[in-house]
Amino acid sequence: MGWAKPLYPSKEVNQAGELLVRGNPRGKTLTHALNVVDNFRSAHAFPLNTLQVNLREHAKVIDPQSIIAQRLKRLFSILVKLDRFKTMRLWEMQDIGGCRAIVHTVDQVNQLADIYKLGSTRIRHKLVGQKNYILQPKLDGYRSRHLIYRYVSDKNEVYNDLKIEIQIRTILQHAWATAVETVDAFTDQALKSSRGSEDWKRFFQLVGTEIAYREKSPLIPRISIDRKQWILELKDCANALKVRATLLGFADTLRAVTPNKNFQYFLLSLDQKAEQLSITGYNQKELAKASKAYATQEKIIRQKKAGDAVLVSVESLGDLRRAYPNYFADTAIFIKILDECMKE
Repeated sequence: MGWAKPLYPSKEVNQAGELLVRGNPRGKTLTHALNVVDNFRSAHAFPLNTLQVNLREHAKVIDPQSIIAQRLKRLFSILVKLDRFKTMRLWEMQDIGGCRAIVHTVDQVNQLADIYKLGSTRIRHKLVGQKNYILQPKLDGYRSRHLIYRYVSDKNEVYNDLKIEIQIRTILQHAWATAVETVDAFTDQALKSSRGSEDWKRFFQLVGTEIAYREKSPLIPRISIDRKQWILELKDCANALKVRATLLGFADTLRAVTPNKNFQYFLLSLDQKAEQLSITGYNQKELAKASKAYATQEKIIRQKKAGDAVLVSVESLGDLRRAYPNYFADTAIFIKILDECMKE
């Protein structure tokens, strides 16, 4: 199949990112900048697939029920990140291509991460960074383990130095993260980027603390170490925000139009105003077509200033909902945790 290759030098890629974030491009200038960024993103598909295959091989040994997924970062997320981190350059962004393993326990997360840390994966790519957000959770409650690789190959040198991020998290950590993304998508916030309602931020800090407690991991900073206190505050926040009814409401109103067979790639297009999720499937040979459709959909979203889209790959159609429940407004696991807290 025809994998996209990087067509522009790093300097031009960085200039395109800077222009889209801090400039006011129009006409041909805007079109060119978008094309440069889209090509740079699409070029990550080959190294991303390579690392995803390796991740799947090792994750399935540790947890046969693990879920493996990969995605190319949304344009909106790319631009938000460049805006947040003023000195960051697009060429050096570490998670344009990202693959993820979702396993059942923290022990399994650590086992899988240790395989990579100890160099037992039989891959030549260079480990250039890692973050343990389980031992050192973020202030917002986010927890996971991240490994960042630079692609290295003698046979496919055109992709050398592109960065791919591997995320490894538990089911409960995944439920928390996707609940944040669901609230972001349906309330037009950016909690994932530390922007938005302070009440929602606090609520997710508290639930993140409860999940850390259940997984016997370090608690979220700046939260009382007295569990009774954080449970009481969690209940108050949940009642004030009407969290349960709000999350269930998103799921009740959303209509999903899904393919009737499995594909290797799926383009998810979420229209919150129309309360509809459209899913288009593509086989392995149609990746270039899928990437083009992804870029076209993002241009429409940019013009409308509404909606969301992402191009992902999972092993089966069944895994799609489990790997990306936020696009389906599916927060069932998160609501179960909340219900258990509310009963205490």
